[in-house]
Amino acid sequence: MLLGACGSGSGSSSSGGADKTVANKDKPVVWYNRQPSNSTDGKLDMAALTFNKDTYYVGFDANQGAKVQGEMIKSYIEKNIATVDRNGDGTIGYVLAIGDVGHNDSIARTRGVRAALGTAVKKGGNVDSTPTGMNSDGKSKVVKDGSLSVGGKTYKIRELASQEMKNNSGATWDAATAGNTIGTWSSSLGKQIDIVASNNDGMGMAMFNAWSKENKVPTFGYDANSDAVAAIAEGYGGTISQHADVQAYLTLRVLRNALDGVKKGTGIDTKDSAGNVLAKDTYVYNEKQRSYYAMNVAVTADNYKDFTDSTKIYADASHQLDKSKSPEKKVWLDIYNSSDNFLGSTYQPLLKKYAKLMNLNVEFIGGDGQTESNITNRLGNPSEYDAFAINMVKTDNGSSYTSILKQ
Repeated sequence: MLLGACGSGSGSSSSGGADKTVANKDKPVVWYNRQPSNSTDGKLDMAALTFNKDTYYVGFDANQGAKVQGEMIKSYIEKNIATVDRNGDGTIGYVLAIGDVGHNDSIARTRGVRAALGTAVKKGGNVDSTPTGMNSDGKSKVVKDGSLSVGGKTYKIRELASQEMKNNSGATWDAATAGNTIGTWSSSLGKQIDIVASNNDGMGMAMFNAWSKENKVPTFGYDANSDAVAAIAEGYGGTISQHADVQAYLTLRVLRNALDGVKKGTGIDTKDSAGNVLAKDTYVYNEKQRSYYAMNVAVTADNYKDFTDSTKIYADASHQLDKSKSPEKKVWLDIYNSSDNFLGSTYQPLLKKYAKLMNLNVEFIGGDGQTESNITNRLGNPSEYDAFAINMVKTDNGSSYTSILKQ
């Protein structure tokens, strides 16, 4: 559940207001979790990413993470081939829950699974990420049957079904829809389903709890949410940590650095005066894209105990900033969907902890996951804030926010 503002005060100064001498168009902006881009072809929206000199994106390396997820599933099949093929027909069938067909991260994860399992079909130079619908006969044009040789035997790999998990109100990445869908799929496909894959843990856990756990079918998600990590002990196949601790830190750190007028790498690639710094293997920065990307790690039965607390802050970035050098500032921050499992249960708690350490008074705004205006209507007074952290409903809609800041 999304809560209100956090911090020790009501604003960025003793009067409680933001610095009115800075124009809204010049205030620091960080896009996070949803990179401004064309939802059809994935082309980055550089107008949004370069809105002003203090604008950045913070997320994770979607392609690297997608590859890690796909390889995690493939490795599981290879190591457990004796039990994975439930009906012994020589075909490893999987179903795939797709979050949002127009979201870069969702597209990357779908492509990663298909590429690793050999079911990918190229379209326009890239792996097709289109949902198959039902594909029990293997005749879909957007995927093909793959093959995997294990222990001297070759198995067929088939994507039996996949669809976007969108509810009747239009919200995507919908866990309830995924829970209902696995019931439909299992009724039609039965023991043909050997693996359940999901673009995130919210949907993955809904399917696990609704069907997979009881039927002992390994389910793989993404995000390393605490409930999913704990479920690995009960048969959940695995998940991917996208270093939410690093992402949340970077989301606020780039704003803090801009507000303090220090080098953008302070507390990131070089230690700040309090000793905060990130290890070089936890993130990459792409100057051309103005984007920080956290790296991804597979979480499986071998290492899940190291990831049981998804809201634990990064140890080397846990030091309190001096208020005399980093005085309190007020940040407007939205989360596209107040019911999003990862953002609500993992990201926001981390943001709250870092906000306190960085002397930032953050006002959290929760959207409905469907319409941008549900969020932008609550950005009617940007002059009351010193900086902005934006999580869009749709990646195309950067101008919906920048147009407000230009006024």
